[in-house]
Amino acid sequence: MPKKTIKKFMPDHDTIRNNKSLKIFGPLLNSPNLWCLNRRSIAGAFALGLFNAFIPVPFQMWLSALGAIIFRVNLPLSVALVWITNPFTMPPIFYFCYLVGEWVMGPSGHKFAFEMSWDWLAQSVSTIGPTFLVGCLVCSVVASCVGYITINVLWRHSVRKHWQTRHQKPKAA
Repeated sequence: MPKKTIKKFMPDHDTIRNNKSLKIFGPLLNSPNLWCLNRRSIAGAFALGLFNAFIPVPFQMWLSALGAIIFRVNLPLSVALVWITNPFTMPPIFYFCYLVGEWVMGPSGHKFAFEMSWDWLAQSVSTIGPTFLVGCLVCSVVASCVGYITINVLWRHSVRKHWQTRHQKPKAA
């Protein structure tokens, strides 16, 4: 069952509450809804975490934590899912977002050549920035919807399979 699988990888409540970057939320982290492992909570956490993973800001974890508190979905899972875009995966994922933005808006006429400098970043905001941000938004929405639907389908399939195996067992006399 997805619940058992997810529970194996979930961090302890105290680990999340004592995380120094999430301490800004204080007593809001005590809500039991943030720790539930049910279909609605997990599917919502996947949607929220995947949405925030494609937002190009340095405070994705805070966005996911705040969203989990507002929408009352599983906090640890929504925060963990933003790490899909980590320092190793970020360049290819954000380049893909730029390509999606070009596909949606049409060619920008600017060459995408990444450099690790503030000058490049400042210049890129005005040249390729709008195309990149549109691509990030499209990827965020698509990943969020696909994640939400996939978790719902897998969860329902798992529950249906569990019920079928449960009803096939012979009853003890």
